[in-house]
Amino acid sequence: MDNFIVSARKYRPVTFDSVVGQQHITSTLKNAIHNNQLAQAFLFCGPRGVGKTTCARILAKTINCEQISEQVEACGTCDSCKSFQQGNSFSIHELDAASNNSVDDIRSLIEQVRIPPQAGKYKIYIIDEVHMLSQAAFNAFLKTLEEPPSYAIFILATTEKHKILPTILSRCQIFDFNRIKVEDMANHLASIAQKEEIAFESDGLHIIAQKADGGLRDALSMFDQIVSFSNKNITYQTVIDNLNILDYDYYFQLMDRVAAEDAAQALLIFDKVLNNGFDGGHFISGLATHTRNLLVSKEPATLKLLEVSENIKRKYLEQSQALSSGLLLSVLNIANQCEINYKSSKNQRLQVELALLKMCHLASAILLSQQGNFTPSVTAEVKKKLPDPAVSRPKAVVNDIPTPKPSTTPTVPQASAPIQVPATASTPVIEKSTGADTNTSVKKGWGKISASVNVPNLNTIFEDKVEAETDEPDLVQGDTFREVTFNTFITQWNAFADRLKQTNRITLYTIMTANPPRLNGVMVEVDVENGVQMDELKLGKIDILNYLRVELQNFSLDLTGVQVEVTKVRKPYTSVEKYQAMVSKNPALETLRKAFNLGLS
Repeated sequence: MDNFIVSARKYRPVTFDSVVGQQHITSTLKNAIHNNQLAQAFLFCGPRGVGKTTCARILAKTINCEQISEQVEACGTCDSCKSFQQGNSFSIHELDAASNNSVDDIRSLIEQVRIPPQAGKYKIYIIDEVHMLSQAAFNAFLKTLEEPPSYAIFILATTEKHKILPTILSRCQIFDFNRIKVEDMANHLASIAQKEEIAFESDGLHIIAQKADGGLRDALSMFDQIVSFSNKNITYQTVIDNLNILDYDYYFQLMDRVAAEDAAQALLIFDKVLNNGFDGGHFISGLATHTRNLLVSKEPATLKLLEVSENIKRKYLEQSQALSSGLLLSVLNIANQCEINYKSSKNQRLQVELALLKMCHLASAILLSQQGNFTPSVTAEVKKKLPDPAVSRPKAVVNDIPTPKPSTTPTVPQASAPIQVPATASTPVIEKSTGADTNTSVKKGWGKISASVNVPNLNTIFEDKVEAETDEPDLVQGDTFREVTFNTFITQWNAFADRLKQTNRITLYTIMTANPPRLNGVMVEVDVENGVQMDELKLGKIDILNYLRVELQNFSLDLTGVQVEVTKVRKPYTSVEKYQAMVSKNPALETLRKAFNLGLS
């Protein structure tokens, strides 16, 4: 039985034209050879498996070829080409800097450079993994690299250009190799499969190319592995089974369930993924990538950014047309935040399941926020439903959506139009309550939603504050303007502050209780110490006024923040500072010290 040769070696390019995905480099090298403008030193850098060492060997062989073709390719038949192919060329030397990185190895190389080539025009040295050379070896190599003999050419290759000394870089022509495109890699694998008489599906080869992440050598290694696994029949299913890759179908099904708000089926799909041995973090990362691809598919101009086969690309295009951009952006936001919090979570499965539940309630929440502006007739009809404060004074205002804690979760993407609350039966209406619900915040009236007003559904799903793009929103309106005494006002002020504390809005609670407010007629003035507190007060202004206006039956009340300067008093630390502080309180202490000629230690 013949010895098996892996595809990475068997199909290693031997000419410039056979190099995959690096045409910008091969064209430059061919022109340099054709015009006889070869540099004294080349540096090939880039990711692993993209053709750096291969191009170095092709360049070395072509330079010394005795019969270069019109296409500037080595003939492969002359004595120089044959000796190189057989590995016994006296003019082309390869050095692995990973294992020969000492200064003595470089000195030995320098001694060899002094000897002219025995055959061929040039003496070429290929130094692979050159970044592994020691500092002393680099310094010893500098002079020779800068002024080599006319017959010597150095070709350096590395995956980590940043580790090479700038003095070395300045003496070389630098060629940056690109990651090989998925399409180029898949086509190359298809040509090899045809030569080896291997049955294949294009979708399967695309998956291999994507998994290789730009490295052709990695792709060929996986290709050989799957050929053995599938008995020379590469299909999409055999590839995802062998490489432990999540099937696209999982994500297509999941997004259909999200659009249909079917949370139960979404959780069952995730459970199936876990039962197949996949990690939850891998699943949520793939979902984020899938959502990104759907957003890319929204526009024909960006469809080319998808590095998938044509069959999968059509599926992306179909599903992207059925889903709104707002929904996809929100799903991507949730998936991204879940991926960030996944590793630090103690219950990682719950973290993913919670994200899926949020996604499944997005459609109705976004629909609610896009139901258009209010017409004057609707606004008038809604105002009629408000109770007359002069006839019936509500004792408490009911709000079934508590204000959430400040959260680090991503904010909901804003729609192009201002988010508004429709005047429907689900809109909270002020009613007279027999029981005092201290865990509720004030909501009365309808209008444009500001940063402090919580949108139904959106708030319960995301626990986020919806940022507004509109001006000052509408407040509770009424015809009652009863006179407010300070004692009555401060009682209701403290009562609302207690509600904030119970709903964990600690920052606003601290602002309301840190300094006593001032009541100037109908204007409530609150002192704040910095801009952060001022912003928080603005966010809570609507809630505070809606409560106070109803409870105090004065609908002309307004609230403003006054930023005061806080001077920090530096505490005395040294003995001298402590003494000076004591003297400032009791000047007689200084007289006593002088009288007894006392010193400070």
